[in-house]
Amino acid sequence: MILRFLSKLPDPFILFLFIAILIAYIYPDISLWSYKNFTLNTLIDIGVILVFFFYGLKLNWRDVFKDLSNWKMHLLIQSITFIFFPLLVLIFYPFIKNYPVYFSLYVAIFYLATLPSTVSSSVVMVSIAKGNIPSAIFNASISGLIGIALTPLWMSLFLSKGNGEFDLFATFLDLILKIILPVFVGALLQPYLGFFYNKYKKQFSNLDKLTIVLIVYNSFSHTFLDGLFTKLGLLPLLVVSLIVIGLFFIFFNLSKWIAQKMNFNREDDITIQFCATKKSLVHGSVIAAVIFTGDIGIYLIPIMLYHTFQLIYVSYIANQYAKEVE
Repeated sequence: MILRFLSKLPDPFILFLFIAILIAYIYPDISLWSYKNFTLNTLIDIGVILVFFFYGLKLNWRDVFKDLSNWKMHLLIQSITFIFFPLLVLIFYPFIKNYPVYFSLYVAIFYLATLPSTVSSSVVMVSIAKGNIPSAIFNASISGLIGIALTPLWMSLFLSKGNGEFDLFATFLDLILKIILPVFVGALLQPYLGFFYNKYKKQFSNLDKLTIVLIVYNSFSHTFLDGLFTKLGLLPLLVVSLIVIGLFFIFFNLSKWIAQKMNFNREDDITIQFCATKKSLVHGSVIAAVIFTGDIGIYLIPIMLYHTFQLIYVSYIANQYAKEVE
């Protein structure tokens, strides 16, 4: 019965993330391992570089840009992802700024709001729902590229050099070396090595997942070692869960309403609703590993909850949409 239940989950990878958190709770000291200046952080840095190198390598640039004519839809999707979503969370800043105990949780939720859309799951869900697949490919792909720049820029509003947590110049230098440069090199080599990636893309996908699992383990192990969750308590974490799910439903319904008001067709409505409301766990994990210092586990909680919920709920909705045209 348990195996049957697990087989129905949309992405077993989610289970590995929660297993990583459990191991971090039981054996947090593993994160302190080092050998001749080679640490778990070094391994994660290598993984991040490879993740984005392969991201540039796998992009089919013809598919990415062949749907530029539908610019109104693309502009709407990216606006919801990178403007409307962060602004809604930002509105509540005046109410939370005087409560330092909850400020880290607020920043974590704001970080979720600034993240780009997923690539693979957005396209898959749009395909299942019989939506506009070429536009889904374009928006999911371009969202990741935009997010590499816009997510750190949004976060610089709170994590400034002045509070001792965030050096904007050093962080962008890290982003260039670990993320932007690998994407650029991968894109340059795509005509020559793209076939190699396509041949072994399953193995490379596992490398992406392994890197994220390591980031999650490393982040939460330090968080447990410092006793941050004990200091916060269960209630704030429960409130974060409810806020994350609430944000999802707000934008899932808002994006559909706006699309209908703008008189897009059914296929475009689906693509707008799915691509504009997805948030990427891959980008969320690896960018967090670059821009945050110290206990970054708390900044991963909202995106992990959001990602899990969006996969389960959107997979259900995608199948319901597909039945409408059968």
